[in-house]
Amino acid sequence: MAEYQVTKTIAQINERIRRGKAVVVNAEEMIRIVRKEGKVRAAQEVDVVTTGTFSPMCSSGLFFNIGQQPPVMKVSKLWLNNVPCYCGIAAVDAYIGATEPSEDDPLNKVHPGRFAYGGGHVIEDLLRGKAVHLRARAFGTDCYPRRELDKDITLADLPNAVMLNPRNCYQNYNAAVNLTSRTIYTYMGPLKSNCGNCNFATSGQLSPLFNDPYLKTIGMGTRIFLGGGVGHVIGEGTQHVRKPKRNERGIPENPSGTLMLRGDFKQMDARYVRAQSLTGYGPSLAVGVGIPIPMLNEEMAFFTGCADADISMPVKDYGYDYPNGIPRELARVTIEELRSGEIEVNGKKTSTVPVSSYSMALEIADKLKKWIEDGKFQLSEKVDDISSF
Repeated sequence: MAEYQVTKTIAQINERIRRGKAVVVNAEEMIRIVRKEGKVRAAQEVDVVTTGTFSPMCSSGLFFNIGQQPPVMKVSKLWLNNVPCYCGIAAVDAYIGATEPSEDDPLNKVHPGRFAYGGGHVIEDLLRGKAVHLRARAFGTDCYPRRELDKDITLADLPNAVMLNPRNCYQNYNAAVNLTSRTIYTYMGPLKSNCGNCNFATSGQLSPLFNDPYLKTIGMGTRIFLGGGVGHVIGEGTQHVRKPKRNERGIPENPSGTLMLRGDFKQMDARYVRAQSLTGYGPSLAVGVGIPIPMLNEEMAFFTGCADADISMPVKDYGYDYPNGIPRELARVTIEELRSGEIEVNGKKTSTVPVSSYSMALEIADKLKKWIEDGKFQLSEKVDDISSF
């Protein structure tokens, strides 16, 4: 076991939070502190570093229960605003995925230019208090005789609503370009022909898993900011990579760690849960996530001192290589370079376009910081590890 000059426990940090004595900074502020004071002094002075991200997170959705009304029903098919939901769970439980398109016009091919409505939009509409139309069908049984149900509902009408996101907070990802001769439409946004732009999705130095690259403090049970309310990490997300290639700071160099998250949807704020419509791809959902990193020792201070210049990601072609499963790396660039507005790919100057919002990520980190400073949010011990080795 490593020996540290500074050692704290989450219980000790929570006691400081209760007494209003905790020193809390966001991840951007922590970079300056570590550079000025060094990791040991930074660990001594700071108790919690808050992180944030606000980005399209396609692998998100909502579990909900519609309640029963006589005669009762075992739903086999259900739509909200004509968006199909999954019902193979129980009588009136269902799940709507953020990227599930409306059955009207899933890719804007019938009505070019019209936004693609889907699960993400239903989720945001419910959170904003809007009425959505529920249509349910069943085959009918002796104990559940009703076969049809049509009515308008609001979030207040749902007995239960839980955001459950199978894969959020990618630790690193690709920067996307298009080497073909036509514009293509992807989950990374439109990509112009002949490497006309490079899109990237990360909050970089504010991103939760860049600030705890080995998931030493983040695990099952970690309490987080989710969509403007309180949520929890419930385990590793789908497509989680356990043994990524890392740089000298321990930061993965390719798409790697992910988290599965859940939270009480009725506590959330529509400012931090936003539907998106990606032309030619379909609907999605931007989700705000903030994770507190406790300064248990100087190692954690070192990790949270990472800056955009310390983080690199691969540039990949989404025109031919990505669809055909070819993992070719065209270039490697830092987040700092991506944020400059221009990079070079294959000898060509290429404009860069962020798909994530850094300003919203900073707002989330600061909102979580304020919750902790005000004693409204305490840290939790993880009950199980998420493997990164």
